[in-house]
Amino acid sequence: MATSRLSDQERRVLEEIERALSRDRRLDRRLRTLSPPPRPRVRTAASLLAVSVTLMVTGIVTSEPGVIWAFAAVWPVTLCTVFRLLCRWTKG
Repeated sequence: MATSRLSDQERRVLEEIERALSRDRRLDRRLRTLSPPPRPRVRTAASLLAVSVTLMVTGIVTSEPGVIWAFAAVWPVTLCTVFRLLCRWTKG
């Protein structure tokens, strides 16, 4: 992909936009207070995975509705946590 330099006019337009955005105090405050979402830790993912597997096996063996519903609640959280952890690892 070819990289192109900005023309003088494009640079001036960008500078005007940056000046206008820097004058917006509410936007500046919101951007400063933004924090990145917490990263999942390996222990958290492993714990959720262990709980999910335990609930799944218990639900299969006992067929208790409460256990099955608990598994249904924990399993999506486990998948999301493990997926986010894998994404973090692959980004390096």
